[in-house]
Amino acid sequence: MKGRADRFTAVVLAGDRTPDDPVARAAGVSCKALVPVAGTPMVMRVLGALDLARDVGARMLCGPSRTAVDEHADLKALIESGAVQWMEPQATPSTSASTAMDSLSEPGPVLLTTADHALLTAPVIDYFCSEARAKGCDLVVALARYELVASAYPGVRRTALRLRDGGYCGCNLFAFLTPPARAAAAFWRRVEHQRKQPLRLITTLGWIAVFRYLTGQLSLGEGLARLSRRMGLSVEVVMLPFPEAALDVDTASDWTLVQTIAGERGR
Repeated sequence: MKGRADRFTAVVLAGDRTPDDPVARAAGVSCKALVPVAGTPMVMRVLGALDLARDVGARMLCGPSRTAVDEHADLKALIESGAVQWMEPQATPSTSASTAMDSLSEPGPVLLTTADHALLTAPVIDYFCSEARAKGCDLVVALARYELVASAYPGVRRTALRLRDGGYCGCNLFAFLTPPARAAAAFWRRVEHQRKQPLRLITTLGWIAVFRYLTGQLSLGEGLARLSRRMGLSVEVVMLPFPEAALDVDTASDWTLVQTIAGERGR
């Protein structure tokens, strides 16, 4: 039996950023969400982890296309049974997130993640949700220290935000804890094309922040304070102790890596 009554509604973004995703092409499937990892499509792995998490209630899937859903019997069955709510993906991840959250009738907390988070597990989800609640703010972002990820997976290239107090990797987990926080998707829409370019992302905080970033003076705390003011919300982070949480599948080499890790877990 699942835990507390005020569980998170989980929104999973499963649309492709491009019509010919290179990872889907390498795997020989119609969309990235259906790329198999250890024999199971990534989207099914993510939905399964969410189902096992104590802190997650309803699950909403934004994408893949109806045609792709119909190609996979188990995914189609989950949706048709009502266990997972499905909606068509929008033009971009931010508009998908915004549309999905706007469609929710309940004002409770929302957990946002992606279908390519192939190594996501229930313990990671529950850790993040519990720690996010304890922050007492509007919006919480999951990060992992770059040193942790590099130590666990030497030689693997990850985009990192390098600040005065260290390097940080995104983990594709976001907690929208209050109704006003859902408006953050509009801010994301303006900056999402810069997600893999940390310097350009910093420009959204103003030129003082850019100068401090370039000179190694910008700290995580200062960046969060500036972001909070910019968005008109209180924004905090949860530092995850799970290096695998920073591994999503953006490239064919990422796919090879998560396949290896998932295979080792299986053994």
